[in-house]
Amino acid sequence: MLRAHDVAAVRAAEEAAARAVGWDALMQQAADALADVLLEVLPPGRTPVVLVGPGNNGGDALFAAARLRERGRPVNVCLLDPDHAHEAGLAAARAVGVGEVTEPHGHTVVVDGLLGIGARAGLTGRAAEWARWQAETRPFTVAVDVPSGVGVDDGTTPGPHLVADHTVTFGSYKTGLLLGPAADAAGALTLAPIGLDPHLGDPSVEALTTADAAVLAPAVPHGHAHKYSRGVVGVRAGSADFPGAAHLAVAGAQSGTAGYVRFVGDDEVARQVVLRAPEVVPATGRVQAWVVGPGGGDDVAEHLQAALADAVPVVVDATALQHLPAALRPGVVITPHAGELATLLEVDRADVEADPWSHARAASERWGATVLLKGRRTLVEAPGEPVRVNLSGTAWLGTAGSGDVLSGLLGSLLASGLSPRDAASVAAFVHGAAAVRANPGGPVTATGVAARIPGVVADFLAGRLTGERDW
Repeated sequence: MLRAHDVAAVRAAEEAAARAVGWDALMQQAADALADVLLEVLPPGRTPVVLVGPGNNGGDALFAAARLRERGRPVNVCLLDPDHAHEAGLAAARAVGVGEVTEPHGHTVVVDGLLGIGARAGLTGRAAEWARWQAETRPFTVAVDVPSGVGVDDGTTPGPHLVADHTVTFGSYKTGLLLGPAADAAGALTLAPIGLDPHLGDPSVEALTTADAAVLAPAVPHGHAHKYSRGVVGVRAGSADFPGAAHLAVAGAQSGTAGYVRFVGDDEVARQVVLRAPEVVPATGRVQAWVVGPGGGDDVAEHLQAALADAVPVVVDATALQHLPAALRPGVVITPHAGELATLLEVDRADVEADPWSHARAASERWGATVLLKGRRTLVEAPGEPVRVNLSGTAWLGTAGSGDVLSGLLGSLLASGLSPRDAASVAAFVHGAAAVRANPGGPVTATGVAARIPGVVADFLAGRLTGERDW
């Protein structure tokens, strides 16, 4: 599991580590790691400019610049405030002949050592001017710890900030490196260990990786499994106007771990579903989870009420979100996109997109349910747990019907016994990986994604899943 920590946790870990080895040793470790990555990723034949702010972040950057120069790489530094530059770092850089410039203009390679994790989001003054210059000229940029100006603890970007192609972060991933929109400013990530692991507390953010199939293991059938022991998922979806949503939700449910799919809905839609998928049983009956809402019609409120009364986990999606009761029980997962969540919380969509985590958290607290907020980096917010962010997928997944498939898959995982949080996390991860596999680097359809899910699940469990994202 990939884990990220907030500023307070990282600061406490740094203090503890420094008591053991000293602050200078920590800084030298960080500078060594930064210099090693810079030598690997900086384009050859071009002189980088290191933007240096005050404090330890600037010190890391200055010591790394000195190491680059010692290894034969020409490098310039540009001091945001010469009177407050890290003294020892600046002395080390000057001692080996690092160049100094007063402005970054003209450079096509930048190392962003302006502000560290303790700074407020949004740049001002000269730093803001440099951010605007960077946005206009788009130099190749490597950020030191975090891109300067982003919201380190919440992933927001409320003002001018730098955008990195690569970020070298120290000790632990930072919250804002995984949560959007700040995560989009971080580029590729390299984690440089500096001895903080023994001192880090609980994470603020988690993310599944290809090595985390153990989360899915409880849903895997054993040797004596049968269709009922694998779980029965009920799908209440589709309508005369949107019959396709029923087919896609059922396809998602069939692609997952459940052994039996029931369908309850419009009679003609049910007939079509069974014609396409004769394994599906078009009748009410006992289930271990319900999926309600994709393509729902005028009767969606009744379907939701019936599902919630069944005392089993429920996935509430699409039109069913318009009929949420005042409170939900813990076994319920709601799956809005930004626009739907904005409607639920009576805010603007732009507000949700600017700060998705706080809005997902607000919805989880308001309804007492798990929230799967679909988006560029889908979030899973469950009461009392670190938020999970999904890192798999492709921009091509923004296609009609993909959410219906996701809801069906999620319901299947719930029916097989996964907790709402784990089911939502695995569903998002597998769904994203299936989209990449459906057509790497190109357009996909929801039907194509559903068809790829079983193979992705098999490879995930076998430890051979690769290429789960293309962004």
